[in-house]
Amino acid sequence: MGKSSFKMRQLPMAVVCIVMMFVLFRTINYEYYQEEIEKKWSLFGETMAKGNPDNFAKLKGLPRGIIHATSNFEMRPLWLPSRLRSKVSDYSNRNLLAMPVGITQKKNVNDMVKKFLTGNFTIILFHYDGKVDEWSDLDWSRTVLHIAAKNQTKWWFAKRFLHPDIVSIYDYIFIWDEDLGVEHFSPSRYIEIVKEEGLEISQPALDPSSVDIHHRITVRARMKKVHRRVYELRGKTKCSEESQGPPCTGFVEGMAPVFSRSAWFCTWHLIQNDLVHGWGMDMKLGYCAQGDRTQNVGVVDSEYVVHKGIQSLGGDLTKGASTKTTSTRHGLDMRTEIRRQSTWELEVFKERWNQATSEDSRWVNPYKSDQRRRSQRLS
Repeated sequence: MGKSSFKMRQLPMAVVCIVMMFVLFRTINYEYYQEEIEKKWSLFGETMAKGNPDNFAKLKGLPRGIIHATSNFEMRPLWLPSRLRSKVSDYSNRNLLAMPVGITQKKNVNDMVKKFLTGNFTIILFHYDGKVDEWSDLDWSRTVLHIAAKNQTKWWFAKRFLHPDIVSIYDYIFIWDEDLGVEHFSPSRYIEIVKEEGLEISQPALDPSSVDIHHRITVRARMKKVHRRVYELRGKTKCSEESQGPPCTGFVEGMAPVFSRSAWFCTWHLIQNDLVHGWGMDMKLGYCAQGDRTQNVGVVDSEYVVHKGIQSLGGDLTKGASTKTTSTRHGLDMRTEIRRQSTWELEVFKERWNQATSEDSRWVNPYKSDQRRRSQRLS
């Protein structure tokens, strides 16, 4: 009887301990949840207040937990079976390919898209010729996003449709031209390499047989996996171990850049809304490298592409026009006009950068070599 009574007295104590542990766990978990909400709200509120105080004030009527400040490009079904409705979609480890395309490059774009679909990629096609239905015969056409606006450039589309809040779930953002040969390129292996190397901004190397190679640093080094600088003692631009900036190091070109999430957040703000050709921006991308551009910017040699140099933007978009000719306006070749516009935009971009750096007293140039070169040009 005594032993039985002792066991009965032990049982309530065990139950009490379990209940107390459960209450303690729930309390700590609730406090942690509240703390996380406070952090998110504080960060969100600070960002909104700095960017646009009026917008922050407009949200005061909403409870904090209901605010979703970001979005993505993942398609959602019109309906789901009841057993699946409460399941949360896993968007982790996703990457994004965004590419301007024209119907004349359909075959090459098809090859590129099929390569990227083998990886965990969301794909957006920016149709600069306005033709979307003509792609519907391809098997993957319904699985990618199509955005059309006639005669608009890659950077025009990127500024308007790739806002950091929209692409925040993607680990890496590929913003590529449509005329790249990808026979020797694996998207999944490329992602592995840039993660291993800690590259915030990168590009695949260009095969030496490529058309329109403008900077030697982009050419493939056959015996390397990655390179971050180039050595060149001939020509106008000389590159040595002392070189600390573009185009000798800390540089990728605009035809096939790849950005980490953080680097794209910075780069999106660097893109000028009205300077749609993006000339000159590649020389400043290193400022968005989230640290030392000589280390965080690089060219991947083991996964390389062929730049075919096919210029189709600005061609004749009228019905029945030949795809082999560029349109003319008032007797001028459209390609010539585009180059003149690009050159003018380059000068405007340089002026804006110089003005911004001189007016911002809080900004400190992390790259003294850039400051010295600018001073030498002005003297």
